[in-house]
Amino acid sequence: MKTKKYTGKGKLVKRLAIQVGSKTKAIEILRDRGHLKADGETLTRRGEKRNDMTARQRAIDRASRKSGRDAAEYKYNSGTNSVTLKKKR
Repeated sequence: MKTKKYTGKGKLVKRLAIQVGSKTKAIEILRDRGHLKADGETLTRRGEKRNDMTARQRAIDRASRKSGRDAAEYKYNSGTNSVTLKKKR
């Protein structure tokens, strides 16, 4: 997976560009989400917050916000950039 190279902090635009196949499309998506300002280069506060997260942190954040569950309940799979609920013991 090409995006494994861009999993650290500060890689939001590059990672999304690889995922969608174009930097232009990535910028459009990030503008629509409110992560980039209209100039397509400057991050908004929300964008700076997301950009300061690793791919793991963003994936867990997405899942926990969507489900309403605590972030600590999830485990991350770097191969698929996805999360699943941890098994209860």
